[in-house]
Amino acid sequence: MTEYVSNMGDGSRFFTTRKQALDDIGAGVGNAVDCTGVSELDANEIEHICDIICCEDRVVGVKPGREVVMTEDFGANRLGIDSGTCGNGVEIGRREGSLIFEKSFSMDTFELGHTDYSIKAVKPIIAHEMQTMEQMQMLMTIPLLYGAMPNMGLYYAPDGPYGNPADLMREFKIEEAMEAAELAADHMADDIEFVSVKMQEAGCDGFDFDTAGSAGDGDFVGTLKGAARLRKARPEANIIMGMSGENVLGIHGSIEYDGKVVAGMYPHEQVKLAEKAGVNIFGPVVNTNTGRSLAWNIARAVAITRECVRKADIPCHPNMGMGVGGIPMSETPPVEAATRASKAMVEIAKADGI
Repeated sequence: MTEYVSNMGDGSRFFTTRKQALDDIGAGVGNAVDCTGVSELDANEIEHICDIICCEDRVVGVKPGREVVMTEDFGANRLGIDSGTCGNGVEIGRREGSLIFEKSFSMDTFELGHTDYSIKAVKPIIAHEMQTMEQMQMLMTIPLLYGAMPNMGLYYAPDGPYGNPADLMREFKIEEAMEAAELAADHMADDIEFVSVKMQEAGCDGFDFDTAGSAGDGDFVGTLKGAARLRKARPEANIIMGMSGENVLGIHGSIEYDGKVVAGMYPHEQVKLAEKAGVNIFGPVVNTNTGRSLAWNIARAVAITRECVRKADIPCHPNMGMGVGGIPMSETPPVEAATRASKAMVEIAKADGI
């Protein structure tokens, strides 16, 4: 029986048969249906995923003419950083790095981001970031966005002015924890409006609210409020919102946006609130299970993302990277796994971009 090289959710290689791959695909889809209530994939879609998984080529892709738009976050900084497991560690600035991605790597769009990559950290140095944006707009042809994480965790003690809900809940101060989350969300929304409007004034081609909801439901609501304020202040703004996880964590538990409790929402529900806030492009996330196979993870990610794309009235660019979108949890994911997940997202989930 023919065996094919594949990967586990942690990136490690193993060999699988077509039957094993089909079993894993079925299990992954079943898990997606059970967890999120999305629709089943049909037999043809399951066979299509299996063909992608069992292709003997190391790198796979879509047919010419079926390519989608590529966006990214924090890309130029990865040329210069060296975390020990990823990054090139080459001494290079953001401007030079951005030009390399445009002229050498042929990116469709690109993004300027501060090293800290958080709204709160950008606010004190906004003048410097505006100047850099203006300079780069004169040098680059492709759309250049500005990106930053909302990162509401920075608004909690000891880094911020509000009590940490986790600490407060351990002391059974539930109401105080909920109030802290609400105050932090409003404070963060104010900062989002300030930073994003200033970057629009500097000529940026859009703003990427990346990793929204990382601090739970308050973070998601604060990001939605900030995006809505940017839309009101700058109706022409191109707003992208990329999520941090497939499910909005209920740290607060009952905080609402547009009359809806956001805790527990999955991508096909999240995207409708993003539309209400005035977001142009939504980035759904599906988390990778490191103990499951690539076939299982891709099938689950495709099923959940496909439902999001179907329900959305705006383009969906699923987050595809380490630990999300069916791609293994590794800072340098195997290229064979990354291309298979991407191909499945485009051809089966009908993603508008990646």
